[in-house]
Amino acid sequence: QVQLVESGGGLVQPGGSLRLSCAASGSISSRFVMGWYRQAPGKQRELVASITSNGNTNYADSVKGRFTISRDNAKNTVTLQLNRLEPEDTAVYLCNAYIPILNVRARDCWGQGTQVTVSS
Repeated sequence: QVQLVESGGGLVQPGGSLRLSCAASGSISSRFVMGWYRQAPGKQRELVASITSNGNTNYADSVKGRFTISRDNAKNTVTLQLNRLEPEDTAVYLCNAYIPILNVRARDCWGQGTQVTVSS
């Protein structure tokens, strides 16, 4: 069973930066896609960024050029660097890991989430 633990959220002013980290315990093989999602009050959960074990990344249009996802396969960690933050980025950010098998998300795992608040 994979467990994901996030850290690094907080309160930041518009234009500021934060770094979110997610540590995975258990067996994270190279088959896992790891990523970050976010959910704001009253809104659906949305993908922020994801990364495969060989470094292929995918970003939401709203964060391209501002956020960077990276992964350390040896340490089973995934990191999200958030730059030029905007109030619209305020949300709970959740770490995710899953194995894509055809159109199914197998072994879909979620962390508890970490709050990011962007406000002056």
